[in-house]
Amino acid sequence: MTSTPNPPDARFTHLDDAGHARMVDVTEKRPTVRSATATGTVLCAPPVVAALRSGTVPKGDVLAVARIAGIAAAKRTPELLPLAHVIGVHGAVVDVEVADHGVEVRATVRTADRTGVEMEALTAVAVAGLAVVDMVKGLDKSVELTAVRLQAKTGGKSGDWARPDGP
Repeated sequence: MTSTPNPPDARFTHLDDAGHARMVDVTEKRPTVRSATATGTVLCAPPVVAALRSGTVPKGDVLAVARIAGIAAAKRTPELLPLAHVIGVHGAVVDVEVADHGVEVRATVRTADRTGVEMEALTAVAVAGLAVVDMVKGLDKSVELTAVRLQAKTGGKSGDWARPDGP
């Protein structure tokens, strides 16, 4: 994968004039309603999928733990990502569904604030997925969290966006 160089007049928003990391000042921005949806997949071996479907994973209710872990993670994103703003997470839904290949995780986070909730949605998916991994790793050491990505966002200065290839 190659990156496109920045044009000479491009400015990195999270760097000051001396090139030091900084938090972008959003004080003057007007709060608006915003949302973001992210997804990810936990790949599991067929015996793990069977245990998830039958509710026989030794550590307990994997899906409930993943949901709660994802919601908690969305609310704690600024503690994990040093340049993320502390914003009000006004809604967070984490859905986990057992599929033939493992567990599909989807998180939608909403706010009425000065900056978006993309990182909160991505963090919710990543931590919910890691909770699944933690709960089933004793059954399958090769379990894998993959494809964590933003699917859509609404609101804010840049407007609405949806992944062109769909969810």
